[in-house]
Amino acid sequence: MLSSELKAFYMVARLGSITLAAKKLGLSQPTVTTQIRNLESQYAVELFYRGGRRLVLSEEGARLLPMVKALLQQEADIEFELRNSGQAQGSLRIAATAPYYILDLVKVFRERLPQVEVAVEIGNSQQVLEMLEDYRVDLAASSQLVEDARLIRRVLGADPLVLAVHRSHPLAQRQAVSIEALAGHCLLMREQGSTTRTLTEQMLAAAGVKVGTLLEIGSRESIREAVLRNIGVSIIARHEVPHNSELKVLVLDDAPVMHEYLYCLKERRQARLPAAFLGVAQEVTGSQF
Repeated sequence: MLSSELKAFYMVARLGSITLAAKKLGLSQPTVTTQIRNLESQYAVELFYRGGRRLVLSEEGARLLPMVKALLQQEADIEFELRNSGQAQGSLRIAATAPYYILDLVKVFRERLPQVEVAVEIGNSQQVLEMLEDYRVDLAASSQLVEDARLIRRVLGADPLVLAVHRSHPLAQRQAVSIEALAGHCLLMREQGSTTRTLTEQMLAAAGVKVGTLLEIGSRESIREAVLRNIGVSIIARHEVPHNSELKVLVLDDAPVMHEYLYCLKERRQARLPAAFLGVAQEVTGSQF
């Protein structure tokens, strides 16, 4: 079977990078490189032109790509059908930007269908939507607003952005601050692809504010720990700030409200387990698609 090699080929062709493909597939770079080379050597073809930092599809690779895409789509459809075919069991895969909204729905869903296995993967807004589009998950909860005819969307909740600081930080003496107050301070931010980071950068740019230093940290939990150690300050959704006497939450003047959305592919909304979860979401949130 060529499933692993074809998946590696498809991801490298899509991203143009062994490094990015390996990260997306959860494999090492040498493994992905070996899979591509095995495919090329076994059939004596050149699938990529190698030169520079980005791999470019050869003519043979370009002809192969749509067939591989169709094959992997069929494999994903078969796997999805098998997971949803049972009457009591099965498995549901969910990706979410944070646990705060989605876990309440998972709790109700598990109470009604206790035999169903549920897997929840956490990533940033861009990552979870990519997982949904790649059929790696069945549902995605993201704070990124997407207008896509292939998707259905439900609002799970909304929360304003606030500023989290250590209680000994100079800004902690205030109850509210403007974005201009962040000038010169160390700002802790998520990685690219995070909706919180995007909104923060938009506010800073609109106000013409330059922070002292920018420290990028790849998870909410780590950012909170950094604030607790008074390494810097962070703009974050209100419900994501834990109750801790060492932290001070400041109102951020004119801060946008960040929404959380639940997405599902239209073609899969009627399947047994996604439909059941969407029903729970409708009951709990009261919002309609």
